[in-house]
Amino acid sequence: MKLGLIAGNGRFPFLVLDAARGAGHDVTVVGLKDETFPELADLAARPPSAAFHWISLGQLGALIALFKDAGVTQAVMAGQVKHTKLFSVMASADKTLLGVLMRLKSKSTDGLIGGIADALRDQGIELLDSTAFLAPLLAREGVLTRRAPDAGEQADLVFGYRIADAVAGLDVGQTIAVKAAAVVAVEGMEGTDALIARAGQLAGPGVRIVKVAKPNQDMRFDVPVVGVSTIEAMKAAGATVLSVDAGKTLMIDGDTIVKAADDVGICIVGRSAGSHETHGVLSVVR
Repeated sequence: MKLGLIAGNGRFPFLVLDAARGAGHDVTVVGLKDETFPELADLAARPPSAAFHWISLGQLGALIALFKDAGVTQAVMAGQVKHTKLFSVMASADKTLLGVLMRLKSKSTDGLIGGIADALRDQGIELLDSTAFLAPLLAREGVLTRRAPDAGEQADLVFGYRIADAVAGLDVGQTIAVKAAAVVAVEGMEGTDALIARAGQLAGPGVRIVKVAKPNQDMRFDVPVVGVSTIEAMKAAGATVLSVDAGKTLMIDGDTIVKAADDVGICIVGRSAGSHETHGVLSVVR
């Protein structure tokens, strides 16, 4: 398959490139200036070769042209683009993206990226699930660490699920911090690690972090991601529990994140899909 990779920042695009190459696909990588790590271009240059191109945020027409020239019919979005950059998209948008923006009813993350996905499909380029090549890295259901949540932590998780699901459903953010049945902080555009730091400053040790998928999560983009940096942020803030949605959250560092959590006594749980409707906490049976 001739695969296109639209790369944001972080390690996510590196993992997709490695996995896609390992599956024998011919990959054309498009990096976003000031977002994609330059090391990705170096990786793409190593055998087996992959084409790499830089574009600026907002150059949708150039992206489509690059993919069509390479014969790409399927593509993956991987990596983050800072949400604050959305404010500058209008100023840098080319004619193709301006056409997308004019048709949008909502300028939310889902609205904007969904519009881009539609524009790609109109040009014969289908956007695949961003985790299509990384299924083993999706969070499993149940308690993932040696330590299970205690009664107080479970009560906070049950409380937090209802709030987090509502916030995610409004496309505001996917992560909240709670403590003693009170909402401490809600994720905005700053990202998960900054939210965790803010929660620690506001409430001190003992906050619980709840990260959820959106009610109708589109796995093609904006998939929840956690990594070792999440655990490091939690340790610094004195947070004790991390809950993620099983099968919907990418654990970017694999088992290393669980080891990092075990090393500092943090509990990680994967909420089952079946518990979303009742906002219930998952069973703590391993």
